[in-house]
Amino acid sequence: MAVSLLRGINVGGRNKIRMADLRELYASLGFRNARTLLQSGNAVFETAESDMTLVGREIEAGIRRAFSLDIRVIMRSAAEFEAVLQRHPFSAEQLREARKVAVVFLSDAPTADALTELRASNTGPEIIHADGCELYIFYTEGMARSKLDNKRIERHLRLVSTARNWNTCLKLRKLLSEAGN
Repeated sequence: MAVSLLRGINVGGRNKIRMADLRELYASLGFRNARTLLQSGNAVFETAESDMTLVGREIEAGIRRAFSLDIRVIMRSAAEFEAVLQRHPFSAEQLREARKVAVVFLSDAPTADALTELRASNTGPEIIHADGCELYIFYTEGMARSKLDNKRIERHLRLVSTARNWNTCLKLRKLLSEAGN
């Protein structure tokens, strides 16, 4: 089982992909039992391929062919995704405010210098914790008002990133569980 997180689709009327069409694309690529969550390109599916980077590239190429869109895809195996959720640094109190909790999935682990640069550029009260290829962020005043957005994160880390709030992460975990993982 694997989780794919598409970056920047169905946002503000741009990069539109219907989830039914995305599931069809995954089937055409040989992935089985694709299930999607919300309209923002979250999917779980079965693949025999263990190299998640290769799977992500296949999906990106398939999206270019099928939809003429250049969409980046962040991949995690089911085990990797579960480990992300298990190692979160959030307190029970923070998790009670799940709308303020986000996991930012990165294309690679950021360098220490890039993390220092990101933290220095952020003048807001957000709490940023880096662990491997993820950032865990508690948006103290909420995500909507924060200047710590995906563009800022990508600019300073020089990596592709896509964020999911905690509730979405838990729903993806549930999809994985229902799919037999």
